[in-house]
Amino acid sequence: MERKPKILIVGSLVMDQIAITKEVPQEGHRVFGEEFVKTPGGKGANQAVQAARLGADVTIIGKVGRDANGKELLQACQQEGVDTSRMLYDEDGASGCAVIILEKIPGERTRNRILVISGSNMKIRPKEIEFLKDEIGQYDMVMLQNEIPLEVNETAARYAYEQGVPVMLKPAPVIRRLSKDFISHLTYIAPNEQEIRAMTGVIINRKRGVFNFEEAKVASAIMRGKGYANILTTLGESGALLDAPDKTIYKRAAPGIEVVDPTAGGDSFVAAFCTRVCKGDSRGQALIFANYTAAITISRMGVMDSLPTTEEVMELMKANGRSCM
Repeated sequence: MERKPKILIVGSLVMDQIAITKEVPQEGHRVFGEEFVKTPGGKGANQAVQAARLGADVTIIGKVGRDANGKELLQACQQEGVDTSRMLYDEDGASGCAVIILEKIPGERTRNRILVISGSNMKIRPKEIEFLKDEIGQYDMVMLQNEIPLEVNETAARYAYEQGVPVMLKPAPVIRRLSKDFISHLTYIAPNEQEIRAMTGVIINRKRGVFNFEEAKVASAIMRGKGYANILTTLGESGALLDAPDKTIYKRAAPGIEVVDPTAGGDSFVAAFCTRVCKGDSRGQALIFANYTAAITISRMGVMDSLPTTEEVMELMKANGRSCM
């Protein structure tokens, strides 16, 4: 029987409200949209559900309000087998929510704009996760994002580091100044092109889907100079690049994928990579699997609804003559 890794996610739960339009209104203008969708999301919850669908034993710790959105967010995780027994509650405030505008121009790449109202997500305090100091050693991986207070991430990463548990950070939204101690406690950081640009000042250009490898290496070198160990840069339809101390690994994205909704693509990728590494895949194998997982996600409308199962990923890989074994 394949090993079922234990993954802890300390992160956000957000109710996403998605407006789909062919035109984004300018100041003072009104346009008619195409469709509206409300769906549970948030980077923490997205990653938790994706890892669970790929066979991980997942626990999520975050904070929600005692409102309808909070109840729905927890139910969405619980329905996928995610352990929410350690969740925290904001007795007075509202759960986090987001407004997402999907701009779908025929013949062009779908673009998303996301406005997050953090709500209860930003009310977590380090003392509320002190119990992890004694429990975090049971996990194979800890996953973090920047949609909760920085000091909470720092605390969780320190506890994990002290117990020898690897830590993945998805740096969204970007926080430009992170402490040297926090950086030293991270095993992986997974920025996309926009995030690594904000963190390094380097623009990774591409032409006809092919990215500039030299520019990507410069960005990674700057990140390494800041103390990051393993820099996993996601490059959209160009694939993903892992710059590790021992080697650089690049894997192309799944071919022929039409982008319908890119909203959860990064979360899907990161969760898949972490799950497969914890299952014993090499980093190269995990990158391939993560690319195909994210490809399915962005080819579907919605957030959690778009996240695939292991069987779906394997089927797409087989159809393209790829194997992660």
